[in-house]
Amino acid sequence: MTYRIVFVEDDPDLAELISDFLSRHEMDVVIEPRGDTALATIEREAPDMVLLDIMLPGKDGLSICRELRPNFDGPIIMLTSLDSDMNQILGLELGANDYILKTTPPSVLVARLRSQLRNMRPAQAAAEAAPIKTQRKLVFGQLSIDPVSRDVILGREKVALSTSDFDLLWLLASHAGETLNRDILLKEMRGVSYDGLDRSIDVAISRLRKKLGDNPTEPFRIKTVRNRGYLFSLSGWE
Repeated sequence: MTYRIVFVEDDPDLAELISDFLSRHEMDVVIEPRGDTALATIEREAPDMVLLDIMLPGKDGLSICRELRPNFDGPIIMLTSLDSDMNQILGLELGANDYILKTTPPSVLVARLRSQLRNMRPAQAAAEAAPIKTQRKLVFGQLSIDPVSRDVILGREKVALSTSDFDLLWLLASHAGETLNRDILLKEMRGVSYDGLDRSIDVAISRLRKKLGDNPTEPFRIKTVRNRGYLFSLSGWE
């Protein structure tokens, strides 16, 4: 499969060079040259991974990482020329998954990015092995979800979803009308049990609701069932 990446980098030559190389390794790269517009681009593109330079016009990469981390469950990689222990420690403490120097050989860069993408969802191998192509498109009123093309159409508009967002939507929609608790969702999505503190599913549900035009205060498409979990509504898509 091809992964979608937003690369926040203000050096156009370097950005194109790295983008071209990654594109030969099943990574579709969107280049964003400014720090102060990076968050809007990331929200619009719904990538699987974000690469961040540190020194950027408008807003630095560390600030972007700090603001992005609570609302993004994919890997965030600092890709920078700043070979500083302090910057590396700060980046990792702010939520970055890795800190990679721009002098890293391209083949090593690809290997480290692939490693992060694999770790993004430990259960991915099992999901890919499942006979998804035998599954039919799900349709609920104006919403259609195609498991083969991984396209989501609401009304006449295509909804941009990251890999993890699509997987969460497919899981909920495949059990439409049923309440799925956080433990089930975490085990299916990440292969881990709910520890009573992990809020990643809540963040992902909130992000999914926003992309699907749900009401944030009184959701009617992906409902919260108090003390039980989340329910994909059969009647919220007309």
